[in-house]
Amino acid sequence: MNAPALETRGLACRFGGLIATDNVSLNLAPGARHALIGPNGAGKTTLVNLLTGMVKPTSGQVLLQGEDVTALSAHARVRRGLSRTFQINQLFPDMTPAEQLCLAVGERLGEGGNWRGIAGADRAMASEVEDLLRRFDLMSVMDQPTRQLAYGRQRLLEIALALASRPRVLLLDEPAAGVPEGERADILAALAALPADVTILLIEHDMDLVFRFAQRISVLVAGRMLMEGSPAEVAADSRVREVYLGADAHG
Repeated sequence: MNAPALETRGLACRFGGLIATDNVSLNLAPGARHALIGPNGAGKTTLVNLLTGMVKPTSGQVLLQGEDVTALSAHARVRRGLSRTFQINQLFPDMTPAEQLCLAVGERLGEGGNWRGIAGADRAMASEVEDLLRRFDLMSVMDQPTRQLAYGRQRLLEIALALASRPRVLLLDEPAAGVPEGERADILAALAALPADVTILLIEHDMDLVFRFAQRISVLVAGRMLMEGSPAEVAADSRVREVYLGADAHG
């Protein structure tokens, strides 16, 4: 039986007297399309920071494909196949999408300091960058400074950059946050086109996006896991409807 792609066991994080996450256990099967939802202050971003090594837990474990990575740094987890995006993008505003993708691919290949030197000479690298630009509909803006891109395109670029590390598990922290309504369909299309063998954990407030993307949903409230189930099960649960979705949400 295959190990879970990503697993937490009794994960807890306390900041003084504040309990941010409390005994959280989560299990993502390989290739899962899983969403994590919850009201503001539920502890979702803290949980993502625990998963990625940006915050150390008070207790509990994080396992990546069966390997205990609890003590590993964020960079070490990336090298083992765990990547993420952020609520607020972490892009270089004066670099172009093509340059940033060359940098990301070069970093994965151990050539981060010399990415400009190899970008034009390495045909495989150029082909990979072009593939990412096409996949995320960025070809038409590939040579524009990122600060000039529409915000929806910037979010697409951030997902492309995360994918450039060739992750086995990808954590998407509110990819639709701040994206105008007219551009959200592009985000959904990009998510739907992600490689099937990459396990996805989506943290998102846009319930239409969550219910159209996820096969399983976990609900976090006040740092504790309230429930997990299919989208239909979550939408029908009276506790979820009360604390988050609203009485008339999704039927």
